[in-house]
Amino acid sequence: MISVSEAKAQIKAHTIRLEPVDLDLSEAAGHVLANDIYAQQDIPAFRQSSMDGYALRFSGQQARLKISGEMAAGASSPFLLGEGEASRIFTGAPLPDGADTVIMQEKVTVDNGEIILQDSNLKKGLNAREKGSEIKAGELAMLSHSLLSPAAIGFLAGIGVTKVSAYPMPKVSIILTGKELQKPGSDLAFGQVYESNSYSLSAALRSEGIKNINIFDADDDLHTLIEVLKKAVAVADVILLTGGVSVGDYDFVIEACRQCQIEQVFHKVKQKPGKPLYFGKQDHKLIFGLPGNPSSVLSCYYNYVLPSLKQLSGKENSVKELTAELGSACSKTAGLTHFLKGIYKDGKASPLHAQESYRLSSFAQANCLICLPEDGIEFKAGESVNILRLPD
Repeated sequence: MISVSEAKAQIKAHTIRLEPVDLDLSEAAGHVLANDIYAQQDIPAFRQSSMDGYALRFSGQQARLKISGEMAAGASSPFLLGEGEASRIFTGAPLPDGADTVIMQEKVTVDNGEIILQDSNLKKGLNAREKGSEIKAGELAMLSHSLLSPAAIGFLAGIGVTKVSAYPMPKVSIILTGKELQKPGSDLAFGQVYESNSYSLSAALRSEGIKNINIFDADDDLHTLIEVLKKAVAVADVILLTGGVSVGDYDFVIEACRQCQIEQVFHKVKQKPGKPLYFGKQDHKLIFGLPGNPSSVLSCYYNYVLPSLKQLSGKENSVKELTAELGSACSKTAGLTHFLKGIYKDGKASPLHAQESYRLSSFAQANCLICLPEDGIEFKAGESVNILRLPD
């Protein structure tokens, strides 16, 4: 049995970032860029008006200019603006040849085909976007390992990018073990319970942008579990088994993994909940054996699985480690790190009710896990503790 810190370090060491794939820009949001992107042309590609008004050749002296022509956004036929002339122009339109300044339409009076300038602050270049003012051809547009946020997607589209090389989201298989599990909505017979782990895990994965999720059912039978495990490994980068990782007569996960040539990295962690946690690998594929109790599943997911998924896709961990003031006194036995479901607010973390590993009612309210260290026993209110701030 290893410590929490050792388990996290071993998972991190065995998690290898996925190979980049080419994605259409419209499908790349939320991914991480795999290489630098350079601008292929000046943006904007021409001198451009930043507002509706009149384009002119600034002289600093003329008060009246003859209106000569019009330039709308998308105009494809340039013309030369002469001395003493102004052109009606609209936001985003190219400036006529010879023009260098735009006066906003509210700062002029139109009189018999001429405009009278009424802007004492007018200066050369005002309201005119220079060619390449967004980015110049050959300049670095976006660094490798940048997150493709909505703004990043819009920026790349605006400089003409249609495809990017990015790290893919991991494909995940979830294997449910346990004959007692029934789908919500069905009638429960004696000894049966509703299955919830696939729902909570799938929801957690989708909230992180992971959509390729396959769910498999496996009875408490070694041969069946081996066959299901082979199928799950074949279609995923990460496999999550729930239940069957302890040492009971019907706990077959460890043996099934061995027979499927999965290399065990560790089994059992000095923690509560989730002590029977298993981690193995097959080539670059990662296998997590999670306990069956719903609260244990989520505690292990946020501590171990989610950071690994983020690492695979080149992202930062969305579970943040913070220091907080303990909201109320609590105690535990030495020897295991305890993760308590809690509420974090205004720098204080308060444990919730229903800390048992089979109960999700408190986890449904929690926004943090309070981490009580392995060797600690008594913890006073106001004491500084580490917490894991859960994703919203």
